[in-house]
Amino acid sequence: MYNSIFARSFSQHEQKKMGCGAFIGCLIIALCVCTFFKPSLGPIPTELKLAMGINLKMQMNAEDASNLKNLSAEVITVESQIICNFTEPASDFCEMHGDIRIRGNSSTIFVPDFNLADTFTGENSLGIKPYARKGDEGALKNVRQFKFSQERPSCTTNHSVPAIVFSIGGYAGNNFHDFTDVVIPLYITSRKFNGEVKFLLADKNFWWTTKFKIVLEKLSNYEAIDIDKEDGVHCFPSMILGLEKHKELNIDSLKSPHYSMKNFWEFLRSSYHLKREYAIRLRPEEKKKPRLLIISRKRTRALINEQKLVKMAEKLKFEVVLLEADSNLSEFSQVVNSCDVMMGVHGAGLTNLVFLPSNAVFIQVIPLGGLEWLATTDFGDPSKSMSLRYLEYKIKEKESSLIQKYPLDHIVFKDPYSIQKKGWADFRSVYLDNQNVKLDVRRFRSTLVEALRMLSM
Repeated sequence: MYNSIFARSFSQHEQKKMGCGAFIGCLIIALCVCTFFKPSLGPIPTELKLAMGINLKMQMNAEDASNLKNLSAEVITVESQIICNFTEPASDFCEMHGDIRIRGNSSTIFVPDFNLADTFTGENSLGIKPYARKGDEGALKNVRQFKFSQERPSCTTNHSVPAIVFSIGGYAGNNFHDFTDVVIPLYITSRKFNGEVKFLLADKNFWWTTKFKIVLEKLSNYEAIDIDKEDGVHCFPSMILGLEKHKELNIDSLKSPHYSMKNFWEFLRSSYHLKREYAIRLRPEEKKKPRLLIISRKRTRALINEQKLVKMAEKLKFEVVLLEADSNLSEFSQVVNSCDVMMGVHGAGLTNLVFLPSNAVFIQVIPLGGLEWLATTDFGDPSKSMSLRYLEYKIKEKESSLIQKYPLDHIVFKDPYSIQKKGWADFRSVYLDNQNVKLDVRRFRSTLVEALRMLSM
């Protein structure tokens, strides 16, 4: 109908002229548009390429994404950045962003497009051992060292979330070192990712990952990777090598303003489903007994007269639980959390104080040897950071098994610091590995009475 009307309105010659004019007009308009927008038709910026790649990948089906994931990692180049902290007394750690690759069985981290010489100099030029006990040769001799390279090997596995590389070598296996060297530093380092992070474990031990399975699963949504056994190249958008540690069994709120030991305690309470938030508050009208947990030791620094101590505590109306610390944290944490007072001789078993309810009383028995500074650093100060009430009991010469080996005027009693000067091995041998405790029950009674008073406050 339209063609019929058009034909009646114009002659055939006029129609041809109008058609040619329209064609020429379209060419002129197209030329103007191309000239005007020419600056915008240059190469697409890298950032836009990356954004477009992400949007495109979201629209792909799973099969297409799988086929292209290795290709996309090679095509898109992101400048790498490294920020390292070598000033902390307890640990060295680096945070890397960009195109970060790692081959585990060669302990090599590949950081392309970055001048490594500007960052890694002096003692750190050979790499980093990712275990949070800096300067301790005894611990670090069993820790793998990771070196850096500017090479760009092809990726065999691509990951979309960051990675944290850390070792569970060193002194891991000792309950105190498990927490102070690994678990608490891992909490500080990884908590900000809210689970969206992968753990790459160096010097992995099956028993350790079994013991702390709940902690690992709570901090990461992904199965941990035994990086030592990986001969392929894993590629990540960012990576942290090493763990941030502040001090023994503690968190410095000035260095980590968003986390504290109170936060860590709440994390453990949630992870292990601990029921009690607060210890008992004793009132005269109530007949409920406070529970006292005595941490038993069998090999070193053992309480020789445990049963006399139990009977005395029961006369003070304590419900007494006498147990040796257990590696099954799911079960033992419940026992500790059910108690209002925990006591024991200085040693790794006391680390279980992290499971006590708030306002509970923690009693540390300090053997001979000038161990006050060690006791305060390892357990005294940390317990206060966890809202616990702290008491300490310093034994006398007659309460130590050393009295059976040395006369009272011996240097072991008179000048423990001279033993310290000989080195840690000699000091440990005398005061830690070869000393047991026989409490003066009558003298110790006043400490338990003070614990009862604290529970009534």
